[in-house]
Formats: sequence, C-alpha cells, structure tokens
Amino acid sequence: MDASDMGADLKKVLLSADDISTRLAEMAAQVDEDYADKDVLLVGVLKGAALVMADFVRALHLPAQMDWMAVSSYGSGTKSSGVVRIIKDLDTDLTGRHVLVVEDIIDSGLTLSWLVANLSSRGAASVEVLALLRKPDAAKVHVDVRYTGFEIPDEFVVGYGLDYAEHYRGLPFVGTLAPHVYES
Repeated sequence: MDASDMGADLKKVLLSADDISTRLAEMAAQVDEDYADKDVLLVGVLKGAALVMADFVRALHLPAQMDWMAVSSYGSGTKSSGVVRIIKDLDTDLTGRHVLVVEDIIDSGLTLSWLVANLSSRGAASVEVLALLRKPDAAKVHVDVRYTGFEIPDEFVVGYGLDYAEHYRGLPFVGTLAPHVYES
C-alpha cells in the first residue's frame, strides 16, 4: 500500500519512508553507544511498534534481545483513559535487565506512564523509552522519553504501524488522515 492507494483518505504525507529510515538509524547509533556494555532487552508494544521495532533492531549493531507486550487502554474512540489491561505479557524475566521500551507514538502518555511503572516494578536495572513519534501538545502526563524520533502536531496520523480501525498500518510513511475518514 502506498499514498496513491489511499486516495482522498490521505490528507498529506508527514514523514517519508526515507525520513523514518534515516532517523531510526541515528537513534540506533545512539543506543549502540549508550548500551555498549549493557544487556539490553527491547520491549515492543504491539501492534503499532512492530514496524518500528523491526527496522530499529536491524539498524542496531549491538546484540539485543526482543520481547513483546500488548496492552489495551480503555477509553472512547481515539482517546486513551490510561486504564490499562495487559493482553499479552512478556516472556522474559526483567530482573537486572536494561529495558528499552519501543513505541510507535506517544500521545497522551497515560498508557506508557503505566507501562513504564509496571516494567520498573519487575526488578529491571533500568527502563527507558524510545518512540518514533511524540505529540507534545497531546500529553496529559509527563513521560521521560530517552529517544524521540520526531515531534509531530496533534493530528490523527496513520502509517508505519499506526492504524485507524486496523487499516493503514502497512504504509511505508506517516501521514495525516483526512477528517472525513474518522468523523463519520
């Protein structure tokens, strides 16, 4: 799927595939340096982080293990309430591990704040966050994010793992979705 397949559903391309690839490589180089002597575990948050994690881990040079969590936050429509339920938990013991949570986007920060506290309570040596996208204007709580790919406006975005009603995840770019799609 590409931009032409979206027709009028796409308002505009916000970040190209090249923009994303370049920034992930830059973040991977920084993580390589910061975690050079550490046992790092990458924790991807499903489903959105799947593409970010895949491309990010391929850009890393250090050996890193991966694990996945799926969480659901209750709320209405496109807004999170911060009340979180674990749908798929980790398979890995975090005791003494340096955990790097890999996220596609940070919106309100409510779910991620809960997740960081939850992972920290499991005996990890450290818990840090890497997010491809962050919407600072949408934040409801402060979350320390060690690595941020791009700060974006508070608009509805899709692509590169981000969806609307399980559509558009496979786009190789991040784009803004035309309002007629989600306002109807």
